[in-house]
Amino acid sequence: MARTAIQPPGMADPRPRYTHAWRVNDTIYVAGQLATDGEGKLVAPNDIRGQARAAFENIGRVLEAAGASLKDVVRMTVFITDMRYREGYHEVRQQFYPTDPPASTLVQIVALAVPGALIEIEATAVLDAGR
Repeated sequence: MARTAIQPPGMADPRPRYTHAWRVNDTIYVAGQLATDGEGKLVAPNDIRGQARAAFENIGRVLEAAGASLKDVVRMTVFITDMRYREGYHEVRQQFYPTDPPASTLVQIVALAVPGALIEIEATAVLDAGR
């Protein structure tokens, strides 16, 4: 089984705490992505739409480094700190997935690892065979 750690250029390297993603054969497992910049600092404080957009963009960067794109995502788990953010998150997701969004789970949690973070999104992508 081919297993490759994914560290996108221009994104803070979280190792040894965790790895942005692992590609195992044709499947890419993306760790939860927050709304952080290239240095790992939180962006869009108190703005669920801005944080959701940044998290999706970070997932896109990770997937690109693994040879995939957001179109290859088949499953997401979304963690938000308040269910009132649900509509704002869905508005942003609709921009990235106007049709046929990935299978998703949305969970409200007490807090995320970074103070001020409102949302974290993890994803699984599957590449077409031979890609």
